[in-house]
Amino acid sequence: MKKTDILIINFEEVRRRSLKVWSGIMTENYFWKPDPQALSCLEMVRHVLESEHFYHWIIFNKGAIGNHTSPWDGKPYTSLEDELNFARQYRQEFLDFVRGFTPEELETVEIIRADKNQRRILVDYLQRIAYHEAVHTGQLLGYLRTLGVARPLIWD
Repeated sequence: MKKTDILIINFEEVRRRSLKVWSGIMTENYFWKPDPQALSCLEMVRHVLESEHFYHWIIFNKGAIGNHTSPWDGKPYTSLEDELNFARQYRQEFLDFVRGFTPEELETVEIIRADKNQRRILVDYLQRIAYHEAVHTGQLLGYLRTLGVARPLIWD
């Protein structure tokens, strides 16, 4: 098994569990948030989906953000299904992009984010993308607990 295969398995497993949590968000709670400064449930889902695309852009540009314009800019929030459908092509492009890296690239390509004072090798940066999604999945589980609704079982 190649290193990229292992990375893809991790990305897909994190997303599988995220989807379980996201499916537990009832329509009437899409825009609920624990406080005025927090993201709403649906905003957090979009944040995860959009961030993956943003990270893809950053990696493609070796850390430079440049003149990135998000495909989500100006897109109204409607439903979880709409968010997932919209993101589907970007998710596939990202996974295909990851599959294309050689083992040498994973260990030698540096992602340098001058704006964040970060310098990471590619494999480390890719793992942080999965971690980002996992953290927000945990936040949404907390949201569902606060709302007092049933939480999907993600530890299967």
